[in-house]
Amino acid sequence: MLPPAVIVHDRPQIVTLMALGRPVTLLSAPGFAIYGGGFWWQAMVAGYEAASLLDCADAGGRAVEALRLGLPGVILARSAPNFARVALIAAECGALLLDTAPPALDLAVRGADRRLAAWLGGAGETG
Repeated sequence: MLPPAVIVHDRPQIVTLMALGRPVTLLSAPGFAIYGGGFWWQAMVAGYEAASLLDCADAGGRAVEALRLGLPGVILARSAPNFARVALIAAECGALLLDTAPPALDLAVRGADRRLAAWLGGAGETG
């Protein structure tokens, strides 16, 4: 089971989040892999002891790229034409593959910072 997920959009958000010292899953924005790519996400989450998931929407090629980079988890829509093949690659890499994003608090949503502590404590609401 993954810790509570928080959608992060930049490294300063991750720094603030990690300073709280609570278990968390760092989640990219929906479809981030399509416009940001695996390398960018890898650089954003590098050096942090936290679960992380890159949202690839339905872009199986981006999911494979992320898995080959060694990212620990990706989200790929089950409707992606090559979902089954990506699932095999994820298993080979020992990575987590989800077909939908977990409930998450999006730090880009107004007021999310005020709900962050409660969200990580398990009393939050989706954002």
